[in-house]
Amino acid sequence: MLRFLTRRLVLSLITLLLILAVVFALTRVFPSDPARQLAGPFASEERVASLTESLGLDDPLLVQFGRLVGGVFTLNFGESFSQPGVQVVDLVRPALWNSAKLVVLALALTLPLSIFGGVLAARKKDTLVDRSIVSFGLASASIPDFVSGVILQFLIGVQLGWLPAVANPPANAGFFTEMRFILLPALAIVFVYFGYIARITRAGAIGALDADYTRTAYMKGLSTTEVIRKHVLKNALQPTVAVTGTQMGYLFGGLVGLEVVFNYPGLGRLIFQAATAPDFPLLQAGVVTVAIIFMLSTLAADMLIAWMNPRARLDLGNA
Repeated sequence: MLRFLTRRLVLSLITLLLILAVVFALTRVFPSDPARQLAGPFASEERVASLTESLGLDDPLLVQFGRLVGGVFTLNFGESFSQPGVQVVDLVRPALWNSAKLVVLALALTLPLSIFGGVLAARKKDTLVDRSIVSFGLASASIPDFVSGVILQFLIGVQLGWLPAVANPPANAGFFTEMRFILLPALAIVFVYFGYIARITRAGAIGALDADYTRTAYMKGLSTTEVIRKHVLKNALQPTVAVTGTQMGYLFGGLVGLEVVFNYPGLGRLIFQAATAPDFPLLQAGVVTVAIIFMLSTLAADMLIAWMNPRARLDLGNA
């Protein structure tokens, strides 16, 4: 296990460097000039040149890339281009915290519902219950999160008035007040991810229910609840754990449309604002943060799968 973990960490560092190179290259193909935008359309060329020098945009590309790599390991990405005098890390930190609250609430709602639905569909395989869960999951997963968000926002937030239509709680709001404000975007995430995770769980549960150890457990006289809890779930949830781990990066940084719809100050909206500014340091910091979250969540999922499956632990140890 230690050998596997060491190899994964080394590969993660190499992957991170490649991601940094790609992000750096993409931020340099923007057609607009950040210095010109910050100085204004009527600024003199001397003013633009001075601003370009102060921002370090005239440095060699290798020097600029070195600053980006150093900023990742020191958590110092410099000042924001669009908000002079403000450190990038001071903008990323609260946005990351806001996205974390939304992701945790969405997963707390999605995982129990999806696991229950997937196991129920597996137990009722090829029945009306199974077909209904699978059909609903396919339909909900095919709708983009921002579209389902707009529908929920209009029906529940505007027409019925049950929940706030804008996910921006007031300052110093309490825990339950914050949860109430972000419940609608969390439900939009549930609507999209329920079917995907439920179908993955269903496939794993069908295989576990047909396995020899499950039949042996029934022959020992264990109840259905005990068989599912002690034998089926531990094996059926391994694909679910893997899928959840790989989706963490998307949940933190890919919900741009949903956060814009609900005016939620999360990491996705911050990346969108940085891209439209354009604000190179802020954009790079946001994308790199998402990449690090993705790698850490994937590594954690691999470790959890190894704990759940002794054969996986053996394979990892020999890797």
